Amino acid sequence: MIFNTPIFFWFFSIFILFYGFAFLKQTPRVYLILVGSLVFYGAWNYSFIPLLVGSGIADYFIAQAIFNAKTKQAKKRWLMASLAINLGLLGLFKYADFALQSVADLLAVLGYQASIPTLSWVLPVGISFYTFQSLSYTIDVYRGDMKPRKGLVEFVAALSFFPQLVAGPILRAKQILPQMHAIALPKWDAIKHGFLLITVGLIKKTGADLLAIPAQKAFEAKEAISTLELWTGVLAFAGQIYGDFSGYTDMAIGIALILGFSIPLNFRVPYFAISPVDFWRRWHISLSSWLRDYLYISLGGNRNNNRTRNVFLTMLLGGLWHGAAWTFIAWGAFHGAIITATHYLANLPIFSRFNQSSAKVVTFVKWAITFYLVLIGWVFFRATDIGSAFDIILNLHLLTNTVAAGSHAMTIFVMTAVWVLLVHVMDFYVIKGADKLENKPWLFWLLMALGQALCLFIGEPSNEFIYFQF
Repeated sequence: MIFNTPIFFWFFSIFILFYGFAFLKQTPRVYLILVGSLVFYGAWNYSFIPLLVGSGIADYFIAQAIFNAKTKQAKKRWLMASLAINLGLLGLFKYADFALQSVADLLAVLGYQASIPTLSWVLPVGISFYTFQSLSYTIDVYRGDMKPRKGLVEFVAALSFFPQLVAGPILRAKQILPQMHAIALPKWDAIKHGFLLITVGLIKKTGADLLAIPAQKAFEAKEAISTLELWTGVLAFAGQIYGDFSGYTDMAIGIALILGFSIPLNFRVPYFAISPVDFWRRWHISLSSWLRDYLYISLGGNRNNNRTRNVFLTMLLGGLWHGAAWTFIAWGAFHGAIITATHYLANLPIFSRFNQSSAKVVTFVKWAITFYLVLIGWVFFRATDIGSAFDIILNLHLLTNTVAAGSHAMTIFVMTAVWVLLVHVMDFYVIKGADKLENKPWLFWLLMALGQALCLFIGEPSNEFIYFQF
């Protein structure tokens, strides 16, 4: 079930109706959220409901065992059990075939033609997100950052909470469990902000679907295309994946607000970043902060002069989290490399004045370099394979390309760039000044109606969100 479809509209309308009646008591609310979330998830494939619920039940009891264990060794054994269950399921469903195929490819390179059977299992939608969310619970209990919760139904309801179940944001257990324990009555200001985020998310998703056309032309071209069209395609994909993913999370946060839940911001105008480090503070914040707190810190963080190794490994594994393909690993490695290079250059005296300068021209140069690097990174992310990625990057910079651009190529490039800029300006306004609009009821509801009507008119509700595949 996808947010921008009529079936979700009917599902949410019926759910809200029952939710209103259930709001008199806490327990019916929790049960209703659990049932509604399982219906939402089961509409995609009900056979994976036991996997979702089962992993939640396992972590619920493992957290109790960690808390009650008498020795540190015993606590660690229970944590290892949680890691084995969660990462084991993720590995089987998501990475097993990739590993087997990579072994077969390696043997072929060495001269051995091996026929290795693959599992060919369907990847359960959302498994990468709810696995990390569930793991945060057992890790936090192991670290002593929180006590285990007593309500099993509350825990499974929080894990399967449908607004963020299939594509995040990745909620920490300590962010969602207290809210599930005492569900707050939605306030009118929060409901209005929820409607605003849903409308903004729909606009972003509609724009992202339109940008898919020039992006597809660049990344799946059967014949050589002009350099301008290639740059347009890369820029279009940057806009597509941002509009698609941030649009989904805007809608998720908006729906949660209408239900009385507060979900943290997942994007903060990322293409305005002025360094690779800054970019990851603004892009997919729930994932980057999860990787920092539960992987980077576990690897040792900045201790023992291992920051470079730990940053690189964290970004490499962060890339692999996105998908079982060498292109995602290359994307993670690329970002690991540019982040470590940023740290290294910042320590050189020759760059210190440049790095610390607040002059506008310096800020612009920093932004331009960062945006260029992010675009190059997206080539690895979107390309069909590593070879194609390097070919595209090479052709982006070749001055000898003699293929003529189409008659409207420059217009499409400008429109793409303007759209990416406008989406960020819209996001900036929503973050900084949405209350000014929300305090003008007639203008607010007029714009909401116009925005949703526009999306209904030019949108394609059947288009799935890119991050569903992760």
